[in-house]
Amino acid sequence: MSLCHSRLKPLLPTLVLSALLLASPAWAATVTSCDRQLTVEQPPQRAVSHDITLTAMLLDLGLRERMVGYSGISGWKTVEPGMQAQLDGLPELAARYPSLENLLAAGADFFFAGWNYGMRIGGEVTPASLERFGIPVYELSESCAHVMPGRVASLDDVYNDLRNLGRIFAVEARAEVLVQGMQARVAAVGARLGEQPTRPRVFVYDSGEDVPFSAGRLGMPQPLIEAAGGRNVMDGVAANWMKVGWETVVEQDPELILIVDYGERTAAQKRDFLLQHPALQGVTAIRDRRFVVLSYLAVTPSLDNAAAIETLAAALHPEAFAQ
Repeated sequence: MSLCHSRLKPLLPTLVLSALLLASPAWAATVTSCDRQLTVEQPPQRAVSHDITLTAMLLDLGLRERMVGYSGISGWKTVEPGMQAQLDGLPELAARYPSLENLLAAGADFFFAGWNYGMRIGGEVTPASLERFGIPVYELSESCAHVMPGRVASLDDVYNDLRNLGRIFAVEARAEVLVQGMQARVAAVGARLGEQPTRPRVFVYDSGEDVPFSAGRLGMPQPLIEAAGGRNVMDGVAANWMKVGWETVVEQDPELILIVDYGERTAAQKRDFLLQHPALQGVTAIRDRRFVVLSYLAVTPSLDNAAAIETLAAALHPEAFAQ
């Protein structure tokens, strides 16, 4: 072997590897976001999330260091101390809805939001408007009912969102661990419940005094109540979150009222209001004083949905969970 060949021999593996890398296709992740295909050319490094629900998903996936901000929390929600500790040092770009200017000023390279979760149809911030600035948007699956009429929310939405975010950020293994952990908890509840002869009627009370704000069959509370062995009394309404009349609540006669704990009024204040409402005095849940209080995070798509199902199931079917 010549001296020239002997010197080249140690370099051959490096040259071959470099050639393979140059010849291989660039990294890209393609996922389904509502009614469109979204392709992200590289894992985001400057992500922004909207709402406590979506922000929690990114934090649960271990992506805090790849975020440059969040929006839509302090204007409506109260953050638990554990989550607040993770958010410390991360700027809130807008207390309520972010503007296009907010996202551009932060140098965002990805926006995780949803319809009525940071984006409004015809608004300033949408997947189409951000695409012009090279900012891809992944839409929260539950919110797709606003652009895909009749779409029903399910627990699969949470699993799919976590897996899709795992692909987008190249943390698939972490996402799968979270999904399987949540699925195991939900399955355990189902095993405890078995075949229940009845499904107690549940009314979701979010807020509102003159007119209550509740959840129809297209929103996340629907599958949570079903998995807990109950029936959402507003399952006849093809809506996500919506206003209903007190007379409808009375007609449906819920056996348990689920109070969503967030907003200016405390859960205790909401409960006292319901107990004192003249029109509700004949409602079974009011007579029996049967309430379950869950956080906003627990009733919107999140890992906390598993705990919500556990809590609801134990309240609806205590005999199945008695020690």
